[in-house]
Amino acid sequence: MPKRTLPLSDTQVKNSKPKEKNYKLADGGGMYLLVTASGGKLWRLDYRFKDKRKTLAMGSYPEITLGEARQRRHEARQLLANNVDPGELKKTIKVEEMDERNNTFEKLARDWLDRQTTELAATTQKMIRSRLDKDIYPTIGDTPLTELSAQLILEKVLRPIEARGAIESAHRVRGTISQILRYGVACGVCDRDLTADMRGALKPIPRKHHAALDSTGGTTDPLKVGELLRTIDTYDGSLVVKHALQLHPYIATRPGELRHAEWGEIDFDTATWSIPAGRMKMKNPHVVPLSPQAVDILQSLLKLTGTGKYLFPSVRSVARPISDNTMNAALRRLGYSKDEIVSHGWRAIFRTLADEVLQERVDIIEAQLAHQVNDVLGRAYNRTSFLAERRELMNRWGKYLNWLKEKKKKPSDTHSIFSEIRSHRIQ
Repeated sequence: MPKRTLPLSDTQVKNSKPKEKNYKLADGGGMYLLVTASGGKLWRLDYRFKDKRKTLAMGSYPEITLGEARQRRHEARQLLANNVDPGELKKTIKVEEMDERNNTFEKLARDWLDRQTTELAATTQKMIRSRLDKDIYPTIGDTPLTELSAQLILEKVLRPIEARGAIESAHRVRGTISQILRYGVACGVCDRDLTADMRGALKPIPRKHHAALDSTGGTTDPLKVGELLRTIDTYDGSLVVKHALQLHPYIATRPGELRHAEWGEIDFDTATWSIPAGRMKMKNPHVVPLSPQAVDILQSLLKLTGTGKYLFPSVRSVARPISDNTMNAALRRLGYSKDEIVSHGWRAIFRTLADEVLQERVDIIEAQLAHQVNDVLGRAYNRTSFLAERRELMNRWGKYLNWLKEKKKKPSDTHSIFSEIRSHRIQ
């Protein structure tokens, strides 16, 4: 009859001393304490699975007490009863835990950004990368995705940005994190977009507008527009930059869209400029009708840069366009402060004067500005929607700008302004 093994006591475990060789103190059911020659005390469980003898490591004493080791033995026996190898399961769990530790936010973010090369403009990618490097990676970059929480993102990332007064940046960083987490959901490494739980947690973005030659009444002054157009014609810097300054008022696109314009996108036969989706803010392709005034400027520019890729190449390299500050710097050189006019302000000028002075349809104006415009069923119009109407609008706009360039004194009354603008000379 086999000798019965008596269970260990806490005192035996605690008082066990190392010997010249490793030895075992059995507790029963295959479990024992392995006391090593170096003084270590290790819990082990011998078992058989599919006729193979195996040993399961269950931790060390005193980190794992005698009672905890017995609980682990019980759990292992339950797995064996269900035909599960506890040793293999432990290896699988260890690998999964390792994967979870390695699946950090930074790893996901870099994977996401690498896949945006064909979707985002180079300048946008550079801006997002800077945002990640400066505000996100240092705080939550090495955080496993399984440990990420809305509270952690808010307190570690967004609140410090908010605290330095960069409210708009905080909202933009939140948006970037949201995009990355939604990508993680699609890849199966995230459960959900945690930023959805932050709605209302950040301070609202202060309302602001781009300086656009405002009068004391707070709206765009047409006479100041005419004065600026005349001043631009006196610009004595780079001819390429001068053409950019001259063209921008006639098309009212975003400055970045203008700077990156390529000759392959200009069709002189149809007097249109087709901007690809990747360079548009809303990621939809856009067609810009070109007025005769805009075409004249482009024909002049063609003689300067028509053999290259970009309409407005950088002075340092024709392989890239002028920088995002070039046109604003030129406006400063002409004597206009940033509180008077910025290049983006031409969109506000167009929006205001086309509506309030030319009395054009607002939906046509919005479509020309590449803003979201829906039909009566809520469907977004495509890039060629209102093209005929937008062409008429831009032709009247071109004539109006030329009319303003010639006006140096304010008409005696508002009625005469509307009357003259809506006359055949502007139509």
